[in-house]
Amino acid sequence: MSIADTVVGISWTCRHTWRRASKNTLWCLIGCSIGDMGTILFFQVTGIPWPTMAIMALAIINGLLTSIALETIILSRQMVFKLAFKTAIGMSLISMISMEVAMNLIDYMLTGGARLTLWVLPLMWFAGFITPLPYNYWRLKALGKSCH
Repeated sequence: MSIADTVVGISWTCRHTWRRASKNTLWCLIGCSIGDMGTILFFQVTGIPWPTMAIMALAIINGLLTSIALETIILSRQMVFKLAFKTAIGMSLISMISMEVAMNLIDYMLTGGARLTLWVLPLMWFAGFITPLPYNYWRLKALGKSCH
């Protein structure tokens, strides 16, 4: 194992951990995207004249809330609802916020913000997925904690 493989005292070459971190990150991306993009789409369709930054801030908040809600539903299959909700609330906010900021930053840079188009969605999803992935891997490997 080389020095590069053990940055921060963990191995970054474990395929099993990368797969699990990727799966966890994907579930988070789905939850965040529902609230985030749903909010942007709502304002885009209705034409309500809110400032772009206000729409994007609300989209981030709604993305966090829908991610927590989706995770609660998924976890409630494995545990009682109250514990599922507590676990979902305890997920890594660092991961979710970085995902939300990355997606909205791409939207802002490419469309001017709070504007969904079919060509920008894959770019937003890619940025939202790849940004928290190393952190989620590290949490699994170093702390044994999963966001899902």
